[in-house]
Amino acid sequence: MSSANTPLHGFAIGVTAARRAEEFATLLERRGAQIVHVPAIRIIPLSDDAELERVTRSIVDTPPDVTIATTAIGFRGWMGAADGWGLADELAAALSTSRILARGPKVTGAIRAAELREEWSPESESSAELLEHLLAEGVEGKRIAVQLHGERTEWEPGTDLCRALREAGADVVAVPVYRWTPPDDPAGLDRLIDRIAEQSIDAVTFTSAPAVASLLMRAKDTGMLDPMLEGMRTGVVAVCVGPVTAAPLVELEVPVTMPSRARLGSLARHIAEELPRRAVRIRAGGHTLGLRGRCVVVDDEMRCLAPAGMALIRTLAARPGRVVSREELLAVLPGGGGDTHAVETAVARLRSALGAPAIVQTVVKRGYRLAVDLEDS
Repeated sequence: MSSANTPLHGFAIGVTAARRAEEFATLLERRGAQIVHVPAIRIIPLSDDAELERVTRSIVDTPPDVTIATTAIGFRGWMGAADGWGLADELAAALSTSRILARGPKVTGAIRAAELREEWSPESESSAELLEHLLAEGVEGKRIAVQLHGERTEWEPGTDLCRALREAGADVVAVPVYRWTPPDDPAGLDRLIDRIAEQSIDAVTFTSAPAVASLLMRAKDTGMLDPMLEGMRTGVVAVCVGPVTAAPLVELEVPVTMPSRARLGSLARHIAEELPRRAVRIRAGGHTLGLRGRCVVVDDEMRCLAPAGMALIRTLAARPGRVVSREELLAVLPGGGGDTHAVETAVARLRSALGAPAIVQTVVKRGYRLAVDLEDS
């Protein structure tokens, strides 16, 4: 298969999605990616959620003046859970007396499928525009139901919407549809956090704000938040499905990229365009060298390297064509001990693994360099 059909050949991509993960991973694998799937959240079945049932009965008893629906799956799940509790008709009746605002076209479709009608939807599909619309008309004294994305955490975007409405005088009823918890076994998240921190992965993807919140929470709890954020700021590309998902990372000054449309297909296409564009490509020793998370690509052939080899090639590629001393290279080798003879051994193994020894050049008494072709230097 040509590189045009597999633009993600050699790239390792983290997928944090809990739902539709297999579909998304397939879209990326068809483009040549290596997938590291670690669900960042565990979605609680809505019919088992006692808190949602309590809030639903409250809405049935006292219908809100305004209902804000944020996600299609959440709204459909809410109606389905209400049906399981024998409250579907009562909930629909309560919401029919409410002014329903939909965050985007997908949730609009879910509202209409429930034989309800939305009053307004922001063109930008953003919670910020929705909030601005409500505040402009005034919310003081109004009872407003807000469908949340997940648990309330310091990185949960829905919390900001509720807080802003409360500060403006509204009586806010938080509806915990789309409720989630961290995964039962955090070992997978820990490994993903480590790979981001050590930049042994090329990108990490997020399709929901709760997934971002869960990863941040776990990194903070384990003392890895700063190393993980530094990894995403300097090498690992953070890719989000849309601005709501990206908001917690943007607030933490992590560069984020996203497609123009918040859809899985658009996200996969965006990644296939973005990662090759950002990838380091160097002409050295008559070969084309491309760096990936845990491998290199030499003349379109993927070469998997040991950790020591990856550490050396990354250090040399950070200064292409310039001499890097043996002492500097020794410092980046795993373990960092020994003497400069360890560097000579590691370089010999690196040359063998590359299958192109001329890429790494020895500079007598000074160190090593990538033998960058003159036309690219």
